[in-house]
Amino acid sequence: MSFVVGILTVLLVINCLLLILLVLVQLPKKDAGAGMAFGAGTADALFGAGSGNALTKITKYTAIVFLVMCLFLGYLQTKVRNDNSSAQFTKLVEQKQMQTPVAAPVQQPRPQAAPAPANNLLSVVPTNVPAAASPAK
Repeated sequence: MSFVVGILTVLLVINCLLLILLVLVQLPKKDAGAGMAFGAGTADALFGAGSGNALTKITKYTAIVFLVMCLFLGYLQTKVRNDNSSAQFTKLVEQKQMQTPVAAPVQQPRPQAAPAPANNLLSVVPTNVPAAASPAK
């Protein structure tokens, strides 16, 4: 799949260069500019008097192909990246499972009962406390 992505990327670069060339060769509205510098007269010689229409149509189709290829390559790149990452994750999980031997589960020691409180003032009730004195009349 990555081979197809590489081929389509090369085709996209070629299409991009062709699109740049077509835009530069087209005649401007005022018969001046980059179109004249890059050989607008040769376009007239190749395509005839209506070369503006032919170059416009070729530019339009080249731009459509450029847009479609960009979207398709974006989709393919995402799919290849997700496939690779999931395959790598699966390999890592399998390697971890092979490296760690399965051992018998270790039993945790049971917690012991809490020891009786040694110095708890609430649990000791004094027995030799004198009765409260009654108030004098």
